[in-house]
Amino acid sequence: MTVLLAVIALIALQRLSELAISARHTRQLRAKGAIEYGARHYPLLITLHAAWLASLLVFVPWDTAPHWWLLGVLALLQCGRVWVILSLGPYWTTRIITLPGATLVRRGPYRWMRHPNYAIVAGEIAVLPLAFGAWTIAILFSLLNAALLYHRIRVEDAALSARRANRQDPIAEVAARRGA
Repeated sequence: MTVLLAVIALIALQRLSELAISARHTRQLRAKGAIEYGARHYPLLITLHAAWLASLLVFVPWDTAPHWWLLGVLALLQCGRVWVILSLGPYWTTRIITLPGATLVRRGPYRWMRHPNYAIVAGEIAVLPLAFGAWTIAILFSLLNAALLYHRIRVEDAALSARRANRQDPIAEVAARRGA
């Protein structure tokens, strides 16, 4: 097995295990009365990540020698992912799920950043292709990810601000303020 195939297999296994953890947390949160926001864009998020990995398999020669220092950066980003997941604990999901009345997490990387997971994902989407010289894939998927995150962060911020103010439907309130 080549380095490229091994790295893609590891990332794919990580993503699949994270989806399983997320599904379990989502079920538990919904059982407690949690509400999901932004469900319509969620399939785009999954598609983006799957297409990103698939594009590496299709367009990068499998025997491409990696830039090892960039794989080191990728490994550090994976440590950041684990830190985010552990910091959020049972509140971590790949969806935007909010539990009314729950205290916002302010530990781990959330002490310094509002959306550390998104910063880590942005780094991964750029660094993995760059580690194998795939500049075009890095740029294309970074731009697609940025567009999707622009929307997702707005939805998530609206949901969290509503929870801080104890409002019921933040998306409708934001739309009403915009005249939509």
